[in-house]
Amino acid sequence: MSEILQSIDGAIVDYNDYVGGYALLLLLIPTGLYFIFKFNFLNITKLGHSINVIKGSYDRVEDKGDINHFSALSTALSATVGTGNIVGVALAIYFGGPGAVFWMWITGFLGMILKYVECTLSNKFRKFNSDGTVSGGPMYYMEFGLKDKLGKFARILAVIFAAATMICSLGTGNMAQSNSISDALMTNYAIPHWFTGVFLTTLVLLVIVGGIRRIAEVTSRLVPFMAVLYFISAVIVLGANYNDVPQAFYLIFHDAFTGTAATGGFVGSTFMMTLLWGVRRGLFSNEAGQGSAAIAHAAAKTKYPAREGLVASIGPLVDTLIICTLTALLIIVTGTWDSGEKGVGMTILGLSKGLTRLGIEHTGRHIIGVGLLLFAFSTMISWSYYGSRAANYLMGEKAIKPYSYVFGLFVFLGSIWGIDLVWHFVDMVITFMTIPNLIALLLLAPVVWQETKKYFAQMEKVKYRANE
Repeated sequence: MSEILQSIDGAIVDYNDYVGGYALLLLLIPTGLYFIFKFNFLNITKLGHSINVIKGSYDRVEDKGDINHFSALSTALSATVGTGNIVGVALAIYFGGPGAVFWMWITGFLGMILKYVECTLSNKFRKFNSDGTVSGGPMYYMEFGLKDKLGKFARILAVIFAAATMICSLGTGNMAQSNSISDALMTNYAIPHWFTGVFLTTLVLLVIVGGIRRIAEVTSRLVPFMAVLYFISAVIVLGANYNDVPQAFYLIFHDAFTGTAATGGFVGSTFMMTLLWGVRRGLFSNEAGQGSAAIAHAAAKTKYPAREGLVASIGPLVDTLIICTLTALLIIVTGTWDSGEKGVGMTILGLSKGLTRLGIEHTGRHIIGVGLLLFAFSTMISWSYYGSRAANYLMGEKAIKPYSYVFGLFVFLGSIWGIDLVWHFVDMVITFMTIPNLIALLLLAPVVWQETKKYFAQMEKVKYRANE
C-alpha cells in the first residue's frame, strides 16, 4: 500500500512542479494585476464602504438571500482562515524561505480584487431554489454568463469547475485540515491519529447536515473568537521581541528575490522556488481566484451584486495580509524558521518559545492546538457546503447526502495519511478550480464593470437624496 501511495505522490509532485505551478503563475498574478488597474484599486479606495456594509449599515430585511453580509463573510473566512495561516505559512517558509512571505502578500493583495470580481459575478448569476435557498458560484456564472460567448462550451466549463470543486473540497477544505489537527494533537498530547479522525468525522457530520444556515451560525461565532485569540497571542510575542521585527521584514523582502530555504527544506532554494511556494500557499490561504468563496457569498441577502463583491474583498486582507503576516513574523523573530521543524511543528515551536521568554511555559502549544482545532474545523464545515453546492449542480439534490458521507470519509483519511501526500494533493486540486475560474473572470470582466458603475451610481443618488 505504501508503494502505491508513493507512486501516486510522485505523479502529483511532477504535475505540481512542471504543470500546475507554472500555470498558476501565468494566470493568477497577471489576472490580478489586470483587474487592479481596470478597477482603479477599488479594493483600497472603497475599503471604508466595504467595512460599513459588513457592519450592517446597508442590511435590508426585504433583500433576497439566505444570510446577511457578515455571516457570508464569516462563512467564507472560516473556509480560508485555517491551516493555511498556521501550517501553510510554515511550509512556505520551510521550502521557500522567508522571501516566500512576500509573494504571499502579493497574492493576498491581488486576491482582494479577484474576490471582488468573482463574488460580484456569483450574486449576479445566482439561482433561487424551489425551497427558497440560494445556489451560486462560478459554475452558475460560467453557464449563464458565458452562454452567449461560448455556447455549449459554457456548460462544459461549468461542469469541469463543479467537478473540480467536489474534488477540491475533499483536499483543500478537508484532508489538509484534518491532517493538521491530527498532527498537532499527536505532537501536543500524543492523541492517536485514528482517534482524532473518528472524532472529527463525527463532529463534522453533525454540523453539515444542517445546511448553510447552521454552518453560518457556527462559523459566525467561531471565526471572530479564534481570530482574536490567535491575533492577541501573536501580537504579545511580537511585542516582546519588537527589536527583531525590522530584521524579520528585511529577510522577507531580501529573500523574496534571492531564495533561501529553511534548514531541511529545498537545499539551494532559488527565486523561482520561493515564488512558487509563496503563490501556492498564498492561494491556499485566501482562495482568491479559486472561486470557492463565491459560493458562500452568493447566499448573501443583497440587492446589488457589487455590494457583496466589496464585502468579499475584505477576506484576503484579514486572512493573508494580517493573520498570515503575524504567523510569518512569529516564526522568523523567534528563530524557529531555521530550526528544522516542518509544518505545524514550526509554528508551535515559535509561539511556545515566544511565550516561554515571557515566563508562560507550555502555553503556546495549547493555543496552537485549540486555535488550529477551531480554524480547521470551521474550514471543513464551510468547504462541505461548497462541495455540496457543486454536487447539487452536477447531480441534483439527491447527491447532497451521499456527498456528505464521502466528505466524512475523507476527514478520516486526511487524519491518518502523511503530511507530504496530503499537501501535494491539495496543491494539485487547487489548480483544477483556479484555472477555469480565472478564464471565466477575464471573459466576464465587462459584466463586472457594468455592475460596478451601476452600484456606485446608485450610491451617489442615495447620498444626494440624504443631503437634500
